[in-house]
Amino acid sequence: MSKAFTREGATDTDDDEEAAAPLLPGGRNYITPAGYARLRAELLYLMDDERPKVVDVVHWAASNGDRSENGDYLYGKKRLREIDRRIRFLTKRLEIAEVTDPSVHHGRTQVFFGATVTYADAAGQERTVTILGIDEADSARGQVSWISPIARALLKAQEGDVVKLATPAGVQEIEVLEVRYPAPGEASAA
Repeated sequence: MSKAFTREGATDTDDDEEAAAPLLPGGRNYITPAGYARLRAELLYLMDDERPKVVDVVHWAASNGDRSENGDYLYGKKRLREIDRRIRFLTKRLEIAEVTDPSVHHGRTQVFFGATVTYADAAGQERTVTILGIDEADSARGQVSWISPIARALLKAQEGDVVKLATPAGVQEIEVLEVRYPAPGEASAA
């Protein structure tokens, strides 16, 4: 796309902020040790493996001459921008990450960060969610961010408590049925 059609003052870092899950103002970026390790491994892979390979391809393509119609060169430059953007994002997130090990709560029945909670709604339908950090939660795997509405409703509740969950359809009451934490030494958020 031509630079003429981009926002004035737009930079590559603008995309980082839009793609990043928002943190609460003045909030913390809690993450489990396993989540931190995954993000760090991705960062190291991009810096030590993927980026050097793409740089080599771009260097080779640039040495072939005309760059305006050189697909390897154009794609390589685009991919380098994507990699650099992701590296900047991961670096920022890891710098502000506050690693919290949920296994310290093993055996407790109160909901804290890292808990796997089974709850039932008013219709009796049971659901299980694991409360994780913003950068590691995956709703397809039953993992929710600690700042999500369901997590905020569940935090500090105990087994047997009935809590109120604000939804678009109105306030629902849900009952906490079970709270589990990984055992010390166990991989959290597997």
